[in-house]
Amino acid sequence: MKFEDIISDIGGFGRFQKMIVIISFISRFTLPCHFLLNSFIAAVPAHRCHVAARDDGGIFGNLSLADQLTVSIPLEEAGTHSSCRMYAEPQYHLLLNASEEIQVPTLHCQDGWVYDNTTFKSTLATEWDLVCDQRSRSQATATIFFVGVMFGAVTFGSLSDRFGRRIMLLTSYLSGMLFALTSAFATSFLMFAVLRFLTGFCMTGIAIVSVVLCVEWVDVQHRKMVGIIESFSWTFGSIFFVPIAYLVTDWRWLIVSVTLPVLLGIFTWRWMPESARWLIANGKMEEAHLCLVKCAKMNGTEAFCQRLQPETLSSIVVSEKKGRVYSYLDLMRTPKMRRLCLCTGSLWLSVAIAFYGITFNISGFGLNIYLTQLLYSSAEVPGKLSIFFLLDRIGRKPTQVGMLMMLAVFLGINVVVPKDMSTLRTVVAIVGKGFAAASFGTTVLYSSELFPTVIRQNGMGYNSFMARIGVALAPLILLLDGVWKTLPQLVLFSSAVVAASVATQLSETRDRCLPETIEDVEGRQ
Repeated sequence: MKFEDIISDIGGFGRFQKMIVIISFISRFTLPCHFLLNSFIAAVPAHRCHVAARDDGGIFGNLSLADQLTVSIPLEEAGTHSSCRMYAEPQYHLLLNASEEIQVPTLHCQDGWVYDNTTFKSTLATEWDLVCDQRSRSQATATIFFVGVMFGAVTFGSLSDRFGRRIMLLTSYLSGMLFALTSAFATSFLMFAVLRFLTGFCMTGIAIVSVVLCVEWVDVQHRKMVGIIESFSWTFGSIFFVPIAYLVTDWRWLIVSVTLPVLLGIFTWRWMPESARWLIANGKMEEAHLCLVKCAKMNGTEAFCQRLQPETLSSIVVSEKKGRVYSYLDLMRTPKMRRLCLCTGSLWLSVAIAFYGITFNISGFGLNIYLTQLLYSSAEVPGKLSIFFLLDRIGRKPTQVGMLMMLAVFLGINVVVPKDMSTLRTVVAIVGKGFAAASFGTTVLYSSELFPTVIRQNGMGYNSFMARIGVALAPLILLLDGVWKTLPQLVLFSSAVVAASVATQLSETRDRCLPETIEDVEGRQ
């Protein structure tokens, strides 16, 4: 007997499964907000050196602000005042001839900075003066957060396979919310960086645990639908994040605003059941039986409960030792599992680099960052709707490869489009973002179907780890424009091509039962 047979008999996508999907959707809603948060809380507004009155007989203090700036701060090539340098001594002769070119000594800003608060009331940069020589520290907070996500993925993946999906989901809720709210009241940059690492570490459990719980509770016919619904929670979260970021321009309260929805996930957790697949794979037949009976009653298939007994469930997993503790080493022990891990890991890494390389570049085209972010997020809707129709019609593998190749095409277009055509470049990037979202949505569902139940969470944790390496690299890749303006786009283009090539090596999973054991994977053709 296979688990899919039981799920089909008690209702593969009834009220019980819909309840799980809704709870998971609610819990994942806040995740994209935290993933996109750094683009706004770490933004560096326009700034200049603070000009303090100098002891020169009162002449300086009698000047207008415009004249004070003229004699104190040099102009850059664009005709704006320097953001990081000031004259060692006031240059009063510039009041007579402001365009006069003369070599005079300059210094780093001596008395702090004055910031333009038109867009942001406060950011990390304005809070701790993370500008000029310190600007990289502000941008590093994104990498710090995603390094936390990276290590959290492997940790929660392993713990979830060992202790269960449900308890680790609650652990992720509570710890993620605690560290996120604490970070909003950090009193130093170091304290904030540590807390952001811990926030990323804990919140990633919500993402990888919830999607596996959903996939493991539905039948073969509805896995595609559930996977796409889960991915839409990310899209809608990204869209609703934009008005929140627009209205809340103080970085501390923005963190609080996007974290509080986790409370709703904690409240609804009480109705989230444990994965019956995981319970059976770990020899907990009585608990699995209770979960399946509850599912049958809610779905209106109580008649099946009379035939379903705990002893019947023991026949589902017979090839491998029950009660065995699996680890990440099991992902590499056997030939086909090893090949599967290498392929999916490379796929997640490459897709993440391309997806987040586009996502983080919201200011790279010179347009309003709120409008760009909204268009980026909205572009995911048609992209994900398209895979809803394609996954079952042409299969997971062709959909994955096709979406990645189209992504590569649009990334390649932006390599050759001139930099001064910002509107056209933005439109091309938005269309590319749609294909990137479609490919990422396919990747998550596809990978969850390839790994066996006994180590599925370990497999997804490993894949998420590889993806977070890509996410952490994405901001650094965008900094390569200092070496060559086109280099970031070339790297993103290459990543999409590599991902498409790797995807061709994976097995098709359309209309196939989920593998339960490692032996199922090794025996699959």
